[in-house]
Amino acid sequence: MVLNRLHRTSRRLRIRFALAAAAASVAMIGAAQGQPAYPTKPIRIVVGFAAGGPSDILARVAGAAMSKTLGEQVYVENRTGASGNLATELVARSEPDGHTLLLATFTGPVNETLFKNFKYKAADSFEPIASMVETGLVLLVHPSLDVKNVQELVALAKAKPGEILYATAGKGTATHLAAELFNAAAGIKMTPVHYRGGGDTIRDLLSGQVKVMFSTIPPVLAFVKDGRLRGIATTGLDPDKVLPELPTLAAAGVPGYNVLLWSGLSAPKGTPRPIIDKLVDAAHQALGDPETQKALEAQGYTAKFLGPDDFRRFYANEVAKWAKVTEAIGALSD
Repeated sequence: MVLNRLHRTSRRLRIRFALAAAAASVAMIGAAQGQPAYPTKPIRIVVGFAAGGPSDILARVAGAAMSKTLGEQVYVENRTGASGNLATELVARSEPDGHTLLLATFTGPVNETLFKNFKYKAADSFEPIASMVETGLVLLVHPSLDVKNVQELVALAKAKPGEILYATAGKGTATHLAAELFNAAAGIKMTPVHYRGGGDTIRDLLSGQVKVMFSTIPPVLAFVKDGRLRGIATTGLDPDKVLPELPTLAAAGVPGYNVLLWSGLSAPKGTPRPIIDKLVDAAHQALGDPETQKALEAQGYTAKFLGPDDFRRFYANEVAKWAKVTEAIGALSD
């Protein structure tokens, strides 16, 4: 009986060793095939803009939803400065293990053509994950300007070239580039007045010190609704969900005009495809969550999911589009 028990114990031990060896072999094969365990620690999304702004809120909302799928905390790190370039550099130089991601935005392709010394172009330094959201702008005029629609603004600008002042949140920002694209597409010349942020631009537009501005919609929506500012068009190809009563610029006499601010996720170049695939799935599920959609819509965003290949093509098209505009306004040195 003792011998039988010893034989049974020995057999159980051999089975356990065999199973352990098989598991180790599978793990080694998975690693050799570029399929490491992921994630193994919290994941950070680096945002190139200040906490509390639309980009920061987007990253926090999306990150919280993605963490449910990934099984690890997804948190935000704000790395502000140089129009988002500091965040871009940080992520480009990070370990390509999927634990450091970049909130890629509209400013990325703009900066590639706007800055003379731009080092970390998306095609060379990043793996696209997914685009996630988009939002339009609204073209505003102060009520003291005798303009009721886009055609009247174009006519006035042609009659007074260079005399109409428009506000921007800074050279190279979306508010600047959208207006310069409008100048080029409509064959007019309005003159920019550059501020150091969106708050001051809205204040001076409300006071009438400047008469025209392209703005993101949430900060000015109340002023449009109560008549303190006049919205005359939105910038997407389709009517905006928040201001559906306004025509698009394309429909109001500027054919082909289309400016949408967008955001998505990118990873450092060389991040393994299995990790990218997990992040794509997490992003897709996050955008499909009703609570996430509601939170994003409150910031004026519309969900717009594109997978890695489509996001890569979209990004390249954005670079080509904005290169023509930034060439006209002149490159920045840093």
